[in-house]
Amino acid sequence: MCGIAGLFHCGTPKPVDPERVRTMCDALAHRGPDGSGVWTEHGVGLGHRRLSIIDLEGSPQPMHSANGRAVIVFNGEIYNYRELRRELEREGARFRTEGDTETILAAWQRWGTGCLDRLDGMFAFALYDRDRRSLFLARDRFGVKPLFTAMLSDGSLAFASELKGLLAHPLMRRQVDPLAIEDYMAWGYVPDHRAIISGVEKLPAGHFRLLEHGRDPAPPRQWWEISFTERARGREADLSVELLHHMRAGVASRMVADVPLGAFLSGGVDSSSVVALMAEADRAPVTTCSIGFDVAEADETAHARAVAAHFGTDHHERVVSPDRMADLDRLVEIFDEPFADASALPTLQVCALAREHVTVALSGDGADEAFAGYRRQMFHHREEQLRGVIPPLLREPVFGALGRVWPKADWAPRAFRAKSTFQSLAEGGAAGYARAVSVLAPEQRDRLFGEGFKRIRGVYRAEQEWIRTMDGAPARSGLDAAQYADLKFWMPGDILTKIDRTSMAVGLEAREPLLDYRLVEFAATLPHRQRVRGRQGKVLLKRTMERYLPDDILYRPKQGFSVPLAQWFRGTLADEARRIVRSERLLQSGWFDQTVLADLAEKHISGRSDNARVLWQLLMLEKSLTRLDLAR
Repeated sequence: MCGIAGLFHCGTPKPVDPERVRTMCDALAHRGPDGSGVWTEHGVGLGHRRLSIIDLEGSPQPMHSANGRAVIVFNGEIYNYRELRRELEREGARFRTEGDTETILAAWQRWGTGCLDRLDGMFAFALYDRDRRSLFLARDRFGVKPLFTAMLSDGSLAFASELKGLLAHPLMRRQVDPLAIEDYMAWGYVPDHRAIISGVEKLPAGHFRLLEHGRDPAPPRQWWEISFTERARGREADLSVELLHHMRAGVASRMVADVPLGAFLSGGVDSSSVVALMAEADRAPVTTCSIGFDVAEADETAHARAVAAHFGTDHHERVVSPDRMADLDRLVEIFDEPFADASALPTLQVCALAREHVTVALSGDGADEAFAGYRRQMFHHREEQLRGVIPPLLREPVFGALGRVWPKADWAPRAFRAKSTFQSLAEGGAAGYARAVSVLAPEQRDRLFGEGFKRIRGVYRAEQEWIRTMDGAPARSGLDAAQYADLKFWMPGDILTKIDRTSMAVGLEAREPLLDYRLVEFAATLPHRQRVRGRQGKVLLKRTMERYLPDDILYRPKQGFSVPLAQWFRGTLADEARRIVRSERLLQSGWFDQTVLADLAEKHISGRSDNARVLWQLLMLEKSLTRLDLAR
């Protein structure tokens, strides 16, 4: 696992100052504390920071191919590199190292851009072909590894694993993209189709760019897609056998490392399943790490402890409380862009805990998206069934009216909080699901934003890209389309960004075995009843794991890696809530209505409303803008 950065002149090639590339890489030193390197040639410069995982001494980067034709900087792991090496050797390739980086170089020279279809792994890389005078930028299927790009005023394209790598270049402009504020306040993160800084782009997951000297920059091209258009046939028992095969293969492939390896363990279905299969695959005890909270209803350590005892793991845990808010400034530095998924706070802590014991940790990320484990997916599935029997001309007047008059009762039991359900049913399926996923719905953002910002934003709304993603999904049902959007929009922007930045911040490599692409492709073919049944999600996955895990782990209510923000902002952090809504940085931006901001804090502290998530959003936004020193 590493950090990469570099420069490429798409037009007239110009000299590249190696010190500029080195400075960009130095901003990524946390991603690669074990080594660094820079290579430049007329019109191109590649830089690398290394975290050694495989072939610890033998694979320095930038790496040249044996014939000197190609040079690469690579962030990630190729899990099937040994099989690829054997195939390439049969076709005449010769290797000087034992790692996976050289395999990509040989695969490029043998198959060109088609090499991507053969790579099983998580990766972002930049490969310069000296014969073709081209730069090949590529990102893995799901976007596990990030890649930021920007065109600079001297005609060069800059790229880096994190935004801070780009910002280290003196020609980078620091101006906020106002539409990123709209996106951020809707989702709690800046999605992959946008960046907080105007002119910065993120290479989309499953895409590549092939750039050439003397030509205009080529746009990204998609090289992989997930499809929900097929349906698996067969008995549940047979599907379960196939699922278990894919899960075992995903876990086994990610247990290959030349350094200590362990797992994150929350005590939920997904992480517990990974730990169970790791314990099955290795005689040695699995090293497991868990984070708990000082608020009982948010704490899962008892469940994690039970799973650890069940499999005899070497277990470690730590408790997060409001006095760990000193980590907040660290989070802001880690993410660069504003990022308001509060579970990043315990994720950073569990990564730091894991790094004390291992260098690689396996997580359970990806299963909820692939197997329909989120409550919102189950609700959406039922809503889609209702939409199918109620004519649209009737839905909008009836449910729209109920949604407008029904009170927003944050304090009430979940069954009585029907306002958002009525609003969702009044809309189409994609719009309704976008509402379910968002932190703030369109009408909530409209109340929050000032009139000046609304004029700048114009007709754009954050939901438009989500709706476009669902409407264009290769899917047969509303549930299919929802899962597709979660995999393509939510997961790279939120879930994978969170685990990449927090793990890399402490020099830890995180791997996601439940995102093995063959496993996800199989999950996308499952009939609805093997994904969602009544109020139960991940049906086949849970049935399959019954042979490993007790029912009180598999079938207890889903808790998630939630942070008790509501309690914190009414207690230890109440003064912080009042400070943030009076922040000079936010108020001078002109983006927000000052009166509405002040009201948010007081209603939350008094218990009249639960505004914790938006207060957290505002807090992270203010701190990020201050640190980046961004101009409006």
